[in-house]
Amino acid sequence: MAQEDGNIATLAVDIGGSGVKVMVLNEDGTPRTERSRVETPQPPKPEPIIAAIATLAAGQGKFDRVSLGFPGVVQNGIIKTAVNLDPDWINFDLATVLSQKLDKPVRVANDADIQGFGAISGHGVELVVTLGTGFGSALFVNGKLVPNLELGHHEFRKGQTYEEQLGRAALDDVGKKKWNERLEKAIASLEHLFNYDRLYIGGGNTDRIAINLPPNVKIVPNVTGLLGGIALWCN
Repeated sequence: MAQEDGNIATLAVDIGGSGVKVMVLNEDGTPRTERSRVETPQPPKPEPIIAAIATLAAGQGKFDRVSLGFPGVVQNGIIKTAVNLDPDWINFDLATVLSQKLDKPVRVANDADIQGFGAISGHGVELVVTLGTGFGSALFVNGKLVPNLELGHHEFRKGQTYEEQLGRAALDDVGKKKWNERLEKAIASLEHLFNYDRLYIGGGNTDRIAINLPPNVKIVPNVTGLLGGIALWCN
C-alpha cells in the first residue's frame, strides 16, 4: 500500500465542464499535494478525459484509492446523465474503467454531492449549489445526503431551468449584472422551497457573485470539490 506515516492516500478527482482537477488527500482528508488541473478535453468523451486523469495522477505521487466527482447522476459507479459533457458517458461504467486504468479501487459520486460533503456542518437542512458550466445541487439533512437531486434541470423562471438561467452560457449571454439579479431570485426561491438552515455556493463562477448574501448563505472554495472526496471512503 502506498502509505506515508501510516496514512492511506486518496486521489481526489473532480471532472468539470471546463477543467479536470486532482489532488492527493491524507486519510483525514487534508491535502498531501497541490491541486493539478488541465482543461477538459474537447469533445469531452470518456477516453480523453480518463487519459487526462491518468496523466494528472502520474504527477501526484503514490496513492491507494480514488474518489471522483462527476457532473451528473451516478449510480454504483455508472454514469446516468452527463448534460454538460458528451452522450457517450451515458451508462458508462466509470468506476470500473478508471480502476483498471489506475490499478486502484475507485468510487464515483455526483460532483455537487462531493462538494457538499466538504462544506456542510452535518446539522439541520443544508443545501449546496455549484455555479459552473452547469448548475449542480446537493441536499443534506443532518449530514445525510438526499441522492440524485439534480435541481439544475427543474424549472426556475420564465419557462427556463436553474441551469439555463444561471449556467456559464447564461452568464456569458446576459452579463454579470443580470446574472447576479437572477442569482438573487434563485436564492430566495430555494429558501422558500427547501427551508434550509444553510446554503453553500461553490463552483468556478462564484468569483462573479456581486450581491449581498443572506447570513445563512456561504461561498465555499473550489477545492472543496476535491476535499469532500474523502467522504466516499468513510463508510
